[in-house]
Amino acid sequence: MNDPQLHFYNLADDVTAFSSKRQGGVSTGNYSSFNINRYCGDSEENVEANRQSLCRKLGIDIKNLIYPHQVHGTVVKRIDEAVVVLPSDEREKALDGVDALMTNLKGVCIGVSTADCIPVLLYDPARHACCAVHAGWRGTVKRITEKAVEAMVDAYGSVPVQMRAVIGPGISLESFEVGDEVYDAFRAELFPMDRIARKYEKWHIDLWEANRLMLLDKGLAAGNIFVDGTCTYKNASEYFSARRLGIASGRIFTGIVM
Repeated sequence: MNDPQLHFYNLADDVTAFSSKRQGGVSTGNYSSFNINRYCGDSEENVEANRQSLCRKLGIDIKNLIYPHQVHGTVVKRIDEAVVVLPSDEREKALDGVDALMTNLKGVCIGVSTADCIPVLLYDPARHACCAVHAGWRGTVKRITEKAVEAMVDAYGSVPVQMRAVIGPGISLESFEVGDEVYDAFRAELFPMDRIARKYEKWHIDLWEANRLMLLDKGLAAGNIFVDGTCTYKNASEYFSARRLGIASGRIFTGIVM
């Protein structure tokens, strides 16, 4: 039975926020079994069946399930009615090269795909607006999470101290071994290396903490930031992990619908 297994977050009573697990879909092999990402090599037939089942579970129309073709950049795209009604091929072009989506539309599920990268969800209860952010190490070092908060301030008049955030499942500091070039990239961008990096045999980076600190720097209250703390690399049987399975594998979908 195609019944996607979702891990839910308590952002607000009128919001459904979640990360998908691997179970409950029809995909096979390294995509087994729930994957809705059509950019990672899974069959279009299985992806579409999984997309349909997710929409049934969320109680939304398939056209209201929106996610981008991510490129580890910092583009934040506003999803309004004009985007929702685009034909599928035009929508795909409009969402190409985008790594964060934001909207104030009810009944529209926006989300991002990850498999060790960090998903971040933002919600503004005062303006009823939300944002989904894909923050891998490249996006994190480019401060995409800061840019997402700024975009919501500009688009909706959001006040950061009123906003809430979820930092979802991703690779932990203990599992995220990096080369010196990655450490140097974070240091060059003036991240507090004493707080986000640790040296074992090689450097390890804490992407959860790097993104949490960015949210604090932009004015979110510490008590409004929830860090899930599930390491995808250590829990690859439950969540997709590219470091475990290779890039030709499924993706976690972290979404939010108001």
